[in-house]
Formats: sequence, C-alpha cells, structure tokens
Amino acid sequence: MKIVIAPDSFKESLSALDVAREIKAGFSEVFPDADYVLVPVADGGEGTVEALVAATGGEVVKLTATGPLGTAVEAFYGLTGDGATAVIEMAAASGLELVPPDRRDPLKATTFGVGELIRAALDRGARHLIVGVGGSATNDGGAGMAQALGIRLLDAAGRDLPPGGGALGDLARIDLSGLDPRIAGCRIEVACDVDNPLVGPNGASAIFGPQKGATAEMIAQLDAGLANLAAKLAEETGLFVAEMPGGGAAGGLAAGLHAFLGAELRPGAEIVMNAVGLDAAVADADLVLTGEGRIDHQTIHGKTPIGVAAVAKRRGRPVVAIAGSLGKDAHVVHAHGIDAVFSVLSRPCTVAEALAGAAENVRVTARNVAATWRLGQSVGA
Repeated sequence: MKIVIAPDSFKESLSALDVAREIKAGFSEVFPDADYVLVPVADGGEGTVEALVAATGGEVVKLTATGPLGTAVEAFYGLTGDGATAVIEMAAASGLELVPPDRRDPLKATTFGVGELIRAALDRGARHLIVGVGGSATNDGGAGMAQALGIRLLDAAGRDLPPGGGALGDLARIDLSGLDPRIAGCRIEVACDVDNPLVGPNGASAIFGPQKGATAEMIAQLDAGLANLAAKLAEETGLFVAEMPGGGAAGGLAAGLHAFLGAELRPGAEIVMNAVGLDAAVADADLVLTGEGRIDHQTIHGKTPIGVAAVAKRRGRPVVAIAGSLGKDAHVVHAHGIDAVFSVLSRPCTVAEALAGAAENVRVTARNVAATWRLGQSVGA
C-alpha cells in the first residue's frame, strides 16, 4: 500500500516536514509495511523554502542581506536538489518580523534585500526563481528590489531615489539599461495568493499598509507613490500594473516583479506542488494525507490542502486531512476534494498547550485515522 503524505506547516509549532514525519509515525503503528512518500508542501508563504528543499534534497543558503530599514540581516534562500531552481521568501530579507513594532515605517522600508537574494541565486546558477511574497514590511512596489538588480529610478533632477515607498512620488524616469542581463534568461514565478490590485481602496497601501505602521496620511502618500510608479512603468515597459489582480501583494512587490523582471503571478500552492512533483507521487497512491494548522471556510481559497486534494482527485485518489484545529464551517472542504477531515485536538486546551503538544497530537490522530482506514478496508472486504 502506497500512502502519500503532503501537508503544509502548522504555524508556530511544526514545519511541513515535521508534520509529514509525525503523520508517518502514527500511520506506521497500524501499517508498518506501507510505502510512505513524504511530500511536504506550502502555499508560497512561510515554510516554502523548507518544503521545497526537503522535497527535492536541496539546500538552504544563508547570507547577509539588506533588511527593510537598510541595516544588515541574516537572510536565506533555497536551492532545489538539481540546483536549477531558487526558492526565495521575500520575508527573509524584507519581512515585517524583522522590524520591531515601534520602528515600522513603510515610507522608508525597502525590498533591496530581495533583489540581493535574487542576485545571489543567479550567482549560484539558478535560472528558475520562485518568489513567495507573504509577510512584507514594505510598500515600495519592488523599487528597492529593482535597484539592487541594476535598474535606476530617477527623480526630475536625475538623482537616484532613496529607499522606501515614500519616495515614489518623486519618480520621474526609469532606466532599465543596467538590469542584470541574466534576468533575461530566467523564468520567474511569484507565489501570490491575494488578488488585491496595486493601488486604490483595495490596493497594497489601503489594505496592508496599516499592519506595517502606516497612518491614514501615510496611506494616501504611499498609494499616490505606487500610482506614479505604475504610470512610469507603463511609459517605459508598456505594462499596466495599477489594477492587475495580485499586484498589491507584499506592498506591490508582486507588481514590481512582473513589470521589472517579467515574472508570472500564480497561486502559491500550485507552484510548489508542481515543483515537488506531487502529481507523479499521487498517481499510484492508495491514500493521500494532507493538512495544515487550521481548516475552515478560508481553506477552499487556494490553501495547501485544497490544492493537494485537487491533484489527488484528478487521479481518483481518496484524501484525508489532519488539522491543528477546525472551524465550525470546515465541512465546506468536502465539496472540494477532501473526503474526511480530523482535528488533532482531543480536549479543550490553551493555545500554548496546543502548540507545545502539536507533534504528539498529530501522531496520535494519524494513528487513529490509520485504524479507521483499516476498519474500512475490513468492512469493504
């Protein structure tokens, strides 16, 4: 019997690989001789590098990069086992968690470090780049990233713009001539799971600016700056990104990656599952197990378990999900390919207790799911 285990991480407690290992441990108590294939996955956010590195036998590359406020930070990116694909989480260099709450300032925060990660990956020979754009501290439309890769953003006097979204209102001209020539030979995918446009009432500044420290006055300035950037990009490249769905992700970095580097925006879970070869893994599976920290009505909107289920159902395979917790409306996932769903919590507890006991809870739940599966087989026989 072949069992494919393809979960996402349980945030703040277990990585996707850890979850997969615990599920295997629990199932092995009931089915010790089964063929287990572990395929940890992610949706393009936190844990994407680890998932792809683990699934392909790759490596995590650590380096010093420019942080959101211009100071050096210890960052990382991943290389898949064949060395051809680099996996970058923008939050590793430009993430909100890198900035103390009292210092958050989207007028000055830069994505320059993301450009440095891209350049470092190019130096290692990667020509397929996957960029996850969750958890940003920035609102600069990818301006800093572009500058790190050789693009010049100039004001009316021909001076280079300073870092941050607050300077974009002064942008007068974009000079693309210095862009790293290796970019032309790259395929770049942006793991993007929001559909917010770059500007406007549902754009990057209005929706995500407040969590990055933006006041109402700042939001107006940032939105105007991104609108100016979009206008200058249209003039220079012929691309219109102001209203592009998903362009507002990571403070407009998604739009910048598309316009400056020719990147394609795609659902994060889809990108990751293609990269780890999930379809081939489930083709002859008897059972597919997935899961994440919480399953509720939001799960059906591009989250990992639904992506895994879609791949499995194309092959006609049964799917069971194991979750850290279930929302009262978790049943909606049954209409999207998940045949059964289980919570790992067996009793009321605090969040701290749930996080501390996550590994054991996943293992015990997996054992119970396996026992139920075996009972079903005996009844069916």
